Amino acid sequence: FILQITGVILLAVGVWGKLTLGTYISLIAENSTNAPYVLIGTGTTIIVFGLFGCFATCRGSPWMLKLYAMFLSLVFLAELVAGISGFVFRHEIKDTFLRTYTEAIQNYNKNDERSHAVDNVQESLSCCGIQSYTNWSTSPYFFKHGIPTSCCMNSSDCNTQDLRNMTVAATKVNQKGCYDLVTSFMETNMGIIAGVAFGIAFSQV
Repeated sequence: FILQITGVILLAVGVWGKLTLGTYISLIAENSTNAPYVLIGTGTTIIVFGLFGCFATCRGSPWMLKLYAMFLSLVFLAELVAGISGFVFRHEIKDTFLRTYTEAIQNYNKNDERSHAVDNVQESLSCCGIQSYTNWSTSPYFFKHGIPTSCCMNSSDCNTQDLRNMTVAATKVNQKGCYDLVTSFMETNMGIIAGVAFGIAFSQV
């Protein structure tokens, strides 16, 4: 039963990690982490095979218990992989994010998946550009449409004409860049995922 509770915890943390970090991970696709997916898979498997463990114990079958012990070893390894993946990724995101986010801004078109991810980040964290909103001035999108509306502090007081003028836009968009906010957010949350994976793995030992 205790093992199944840990399975539920892993499943919950994996789903939370996917929902919370999915957008950010998609922006760092070159070097993204599978830690949330590993936790979801491991948690689900623990819950299902936990029933097998109870059945094996009730039957007192040696071969079933050996099979269950082998399964527990594989679960332990999967949790270590998730923990290490989360921990390593946590320290690699800064350089990778700077490069991929710069590329996303340069290739922004408001329609593809990565452009949607940029908008999502800028809206949810109330930020704009990499270090500041001025980073958009080098994007091909800016010359046609101005700064994206996802940068606006107040969408009802933000029009395309204003966003094409950097001087006017300065009073309409969020001043903070997204780089520091995203890397801090990712490091904190990937640290939580890694900590939970390691903690449960060693508690099972």
